[in-house]
Amino acid sequence: MFDGDLKKLAKLLKERHLTISTAESCTGGLVASMLTDISGSSEYLLESHVVYANSAKHKYLNVSNEILDTLGAVSPECAQAMAEGLQKLANCDVALCTTGIAGPTGGTKDKPVGLVYISARFNGKTTVRKYTFNSRIPRKTMKITFAKAAIRTALEALEG
Repeated sequence: MFDGDLKKLAKLLKERHLTISTAESCTGGLVASMLTDISGSSEYLLESHVVYANSAKHKYLNVSNEILDTLGAVSPECAQAMAEGLQKLANCDVALCTTGIAGPTGGTKDKPVGLVYISARFNGKTTVRKYTFNSRIPRKTMKITFAKAAIRTALEALEG
């Protein structure tokens, strides 16, 4: 099923002559890697940023320190700000961002391991999706799961 989502996203981007960029925290570049698994991705993938530290989210994507300090990096507000900042930075049609907790450490009662916020900005609208996956899956599997959810989120944003 996932390969179908990835191929469908690539096809839509190509057919519509749209560009996409990514800013990834918890996925560490996996979303961009998946996008480049499709031959011809240079037609639509502009750039990718791994903004793991809060300072990088602020420096490159202009996520406010207020959001980072009060709501945290793993929040819908941060995900939205990341997408808005990325679209300005990259001048892309679609901005796709991830921020979450891949584990196995780092989770709290309010923000457990397996929580991820994924944002996609397209046509002046930012969609933020919250997913909570099984906290017991291995970190690498969690990151892949988050990245696949990001591809689906971008596809949803394009399909309207």
